[in-house]
Amino acid sequence: MKATTLFLKFKYADVFGSYKSMLYNLSLIIVGCIIYSIGLNGIVVPQEFLNGGVVGIALLIHYLAPVGGVALIYFILNIPLVILGWFHISRQFMVYSIFGICIFSLTAALIYPQLPAIDDPILAALLAGVLCGTGGGIILRSLGSAGGLDILGVFLNKKYGLRLGSIFFGINTLVLVLGAYLHDLQLTLYSIIFLFTCGKVIDAIITGFNRRKSLFVISDNAEAIAHRILDSKGRGVTFLNGEGAFSKQQKKVIFTITSLTELPKMKEIILSLDPGAFVVVNDTLEVLGKRHGRGRVY
Repeated sequence: MKATTLFLKFKYADVFGSYKSMLYNLSLIIVGCIIYSIGLNGIVVPQEFLNGGVVGIALLIHYLAPVGGVALIYFILNIPLVILGWFHISRQFMVYSIFGICIFSLTAALIYPQLPAIDDPILAALLAGVLCGTGGGIILRSLGSAGGLDILGVFLNKKYGLRLGSIFFGINTLVLVLGAYLHDLQLTLYSIIFLFTCGKVIDAIITGFNRRKSLFVISDNAEAIAHRILDSKGRGVTFLNGEGAFSKQQKKVIFTITSLTELPKMKEIILSLDPGAFVVVNDTLEVLGKRHGRGRVY
């Protein structure tokens, strides 16, 4: 009995981690699905826009043969993808994704907001992109997804090494081409504006909260600068071995990560100890690791 209990706890920990982590990820999925469904049923479907991936396929089927609704079609299309992912992708990702599929299908079936009418389709596409992008970004900040193309993309990436971006682009392009041919060319063009806006908002939601500045510092006072950064800012510092191409002189190169708000203070620290220091500041798309966030496990 004890062995069975320990086994179940071990399995639970493998899939969900702590209760706090589980509640956090489930909350992200629920909130994201609600916001996405508001944009979907409030703007995308009334305007007859298309979307990418499995949602786009469900919308196209719904426009051509409106039977059952988008939510039901989406749920049915995800069944083979769930079976595929269950045997080839991590159980943690799949359990959260199955939950996401169910919640998204439920919210898409129940939430029909009465948003103010938008006559300009370009403005409608922009607003839909903001709403759906916000919802999609929140979902993707969790350890799961709402199913669809995410599962297929991860499977093809793990199985054949195909890049996720290339997979998403190829399938989304196919959906839009079919939409232009079978549905409506003009609405498909407006849908491109929607998809572009949605993608930009998703990127901002996923990486915008974890963007940092990386600094490379070349100085004769590298040791003093590193200790000041460690003591006053608590930031990690790494020494890289450098050599001047002309002088052949060996130097320690400081590499560190900081936030945008701390950047002026970091430069002040460096230049106060060595006014002649060579400082390079780079934008980073995302930083993962200790104190900076974690990656998704597939």
